[in-house]
Amino acid sequence: MPARILSAQFHRVLIGGLCASATLISIGCHKAETAPTPEVTVQAAEPHLGNISELITADATLNPLAQAAISPKVTAPVSKFYVQRGARVKAGELLATLENSDLSAAALDNEGAYTAAKAGYDTATQATVPEDYSKAQLDLTQAKANLELNQSIVTARTQLFAQGAIPGRDLDTAKAALVQAQAAYDIAKQHFEAVQKTSNKASLESAKGQLDSAKGKYLGAQAQLSYTEIHSPIDGVVTDRPLFAGETAPAGTPLITVMDTSALIAKLHIAQMQAQQLSVGSPATISVPGIDDPVDAKVSLISPALDPGSTTIEVWLRVGNPKNVLKAGTPVHASITGRTASNALLLPPEALQTASDGSKFVMAIAADGTAHKHPVTIGIQTAKDVQILSGITAKDTVITTGAYGLDDGTKVKIGAADAGGDDKPEAGSHGDDK
Repeated sequence: MPARILSAQFHRVLIGGLCASATLISIGCHKAETAPTPEVTVQAAEPHLGNISELITADATLNPLAQAAISPKVTAPVSKFYVQRGARVKAGELLATLENSDLSAAALDNEGAYTAAKAGYDTATQATVPEDYSKAQLDLTQAKANLELNQSIVTARTQLFAQGAIPGRDLDTAKAALVQAQAAYDIAKQHFEAVQKTSNKASLESAKGQLDSAKGKYLGAQAQLSYTEIHSPIDGVVTDRPLFAGETAPAGTPLITVMDTSALIAKLHIAQMQAQQLSVGSPATISVPGIDDPVDAKVSLISPALDPGSTTIEVWLRVGNPKNVLKAGTPVHASITGRTASNALLLPPEALQTASDGSKFVMAIAADGTAHKHPVTIGIQTAKDVQILSGITAKDTVITTGAYGLDDGTKVKIGAADAGGDDKPEAGSHGDDK
């Protein structure tokens, strides 16, 4: 084959090879330049406006509204019981009596002494004291009359003696009688004043003192006798009656226990910050074992001081129990409605993320489909919603699922969550150059 022909063929092959190489390079470069940006599939939601209330939860035990463990004040065998365990009783109702024959006799004796003292007081105030007063007054009146008589005799005899009608001896006799009458009058006057000021008052006080002493002993005996009758101090149900008739209750041992279970009290301890959000009357519910629906309750007391052992606040919830369905001593779980916000901006709790410094943020989707971090300030949190105070608006679209670990500016698309649950694009997923 001529050299020119070979040269021409080699030239065509060389040109063809170069063109092929150029075509491959061009195709490879074009493929690298047009590879799509990877997108992460996420789920998202827009914040909505609504009402939210904080729930404060704690465990508690139901206690009776009132309870009376009645211990007798005197030691004596039980004579008779009038109620059984489980009986409903009223305040003041007689529950039991103790043996009281000796106390009845003592009360009767003191009653007699009191009656006698009362009679003595009546005699002293109505007879003896007025008689002494009247006698002293009469004696004074007689002494005064005698003094005036003797005074007139002395005056008359003085005139007669001056006229020489009588001897001086008669005048002297009259003057001596006058002196005696004056002395008698002075004594009668002093006695009357003493009776009036001292004797009368002392006699009345003595008589009254004896009467009060007898009355006190009688009332004491009556009180001792009354202690043998056991009455209920409250309305309620007899929950314990450990003894039988004829037995004697040991000192300090309750004879009968009565509980008022018309309402029950759930006592719980919560943190001080939570207690400050409550007020008497705040609504609450309790979950009772064996009862499907929560039972309504209300805050009835908030302790004004911290519990020294736990540094918590004791809160009482009052629960109505008109049908006696709830039982004292039952453990329950209480939920109290705390702070409430109306027309609040709300998000699902899963949309929140926590930064390394403890602050909260969400990932919001911009108009170009990229996700961006938005620090937020939160308010009330529940299991269903979180109140957003600042950081986003109701127009933002916030990632709820798939935002964990996303870099700021990552391209995302809204859709179903990945089956594998991997929110990040895989490394080296920018296309295959081969």
